[in-house]
Amino acid sequence: MVQVAEAVWAGFAANDWALRHGEPTGADRCAGSALPPWRAREHLASRALLRLLLTAAPLPACRRAAADDLAAEPGGRPYLRDHPWIGVSLSHAGDHVAAAVAFGRRVGVDIEVAIDPSAGMLRRCCDETAVSQLEGWPRDTRATEFTAMWSAMEACVKATGEGFAGAPWRVKVRPRQRSGRWDSGRCGEVRWVTLCAGRPAVSCAFMVGGRR
Repeated sequence: MVQVAEAVWAGFAANDWALRHGEPTGADRCAGSALPPWRAREHLASRALLRLLLTAAPLPACRRAAADDLAAEPGGRPYLRDHPWIGVSLSHAGDHVAAAVAFGRRVGVDIEVAIDPSAGMLRRCCDETAVSQLEGWPRDTRATEFTAMWSAMEACVKATGEGFAGAPWRVKVRPRQRSGRWDSGRCGEVRWVTLCAGRPAVSCAFMVGGRR
């Protein structure tokens, strides 16, 4: 578990590790039972990791919420049914999962495997200076760095609750930038941190001002 900011924590792990050390609730297992086996595994792993974070967070309210049922808003953002003021976020990619917890504010986490961006994707997500820099790097380096940038963009729009509909490419992230701020407009200010820029890449974002 990493403390991203005051009362904001995140973590990521391989599916096997999360399932070995965490304990999904009966409701988590019930929800996963209707999914294809591969999807059920990542579903349970992400929730096992979330339960671990809630238990490990140094706030009694988070520990009390560790067994809460998860529900989802119409846009898909998860929340704890009995402790909705505790922000939570989940993500999965390949055989890894990530989770985040924030007391009294919205939070978003995103984990990504390597993305080899097309020229069109680069130009949609980056300004000309960033495109030029990325295109000057070897393909593997470009893919690794863009993946870290994309994880930060995705984490930000998950923190606002908009998800992909929030157009993550609106979040301007520079190559090798590992933290920053984004003014999302009507939702308010978002701060983000890239926790891992390797493979996988993991970023966490949270709303400033305690908005839930």
